[in-house]
Amino acid sequence: MRIGIAGTGRMGSAIARRLASQGHEVRVWNRTPARAQPLLQEGLAWAATPRALAQASEVVVSMLTDGAALDEVYSGDDGLFTHRGGGTLFIDMSTVPPATQREMARRAAEAGVAYLECPVGGSVGPAQEGKLLAFVGGAPQDVARARPLLDQLCRRVEHVGPHGAGATMKLAVNLPLMVYWQTLGEALSLVQPLELDPQRVIDILADSSGGPNMLKVRGATIAQALAGAAAGAVTVDVATMRKDVAAMLDEARAHGRRLPLTAETLASFERAARRGLDPADCTQLPVWWLAEGGFLLPGSGT
Repeated sequence: MRIGIAGTGRMGSAIARRLASQGHEVRVWNRTPARAQPLLQEGLAWAATPRALAQASEVVVSMLTDGAALDEVYSGDDGLFTHRGGGTLFIDMSTVPPATQREMARRAAEAGVAYLECPVGGSVGPAQEGKLLAFVGGAPQDVARARPLLDQLCRRVEHVGPHGAGATMKLAVNLPLMVYWQTLGEALSLVQPLELDPQRVIDILADSSGGPNMLKVRGATIAQALAGAAAGAVTVDVATMRKDVAAMLDEARAHGRRLPLTAETLASFERAARRGLDPADCTQLPVWWLAEGGFLLPGSGT
């Protein structure tokens, strides 16, 4: 199959490599061409514009930063939606608010093209191994068409409703994880006076009833960060986490719901961002919390 990848950041590149490994003819485009160079050196093809990408592809998968990027890449002068022939199927895997996906679906209908939202759970490793978790929103006939491809990328594909439903499910799935990063820092602050080896502490927490799968999978990396080891490749940065948590709160307010723990988590992440952590990997959050985030602010009482 001829597949186009729009957006070659960490996840987009991992998805491109996975699909190429499955025998597909993969072509890529990115707003910053230099970020696609490693893929081109591996033999993947390049498209000069999003429109050219759509013209050369049976399916286009996009993985973009936010709603503004979606607007530019899909609806710009040479955007993906300017190619309206050939029956190309567009699948967006970005994590954006549900309202954004509903608007994208409206534009797709105006353009007369098939469009699915399919945000995914999982990071670079699962993407390269075809073990993502997909939350699909869109028309059943388009989901059926996309499923063989999604099955090569994902260990589980869930069609959860119309456009916007996938984004809602992705926010719900991510919410406990976002809050857990905050609670992990707080838990570590309790045992910090014991001066135990970080690897031992993380191993104990991961083996307990309070240890989620994330801690079991990423525990070694977290322990290294706590021990002061240099950070490796960034998997999920703090800026992305703040964006997603803000979207969770916006969606809750739209339905008249309160998320008090989530609101406090965002406030903490924003404090970390003001200390320069936005580009840092998520594993640096508990490190920051132990160093300064968990101490009482003078005169604040909080």
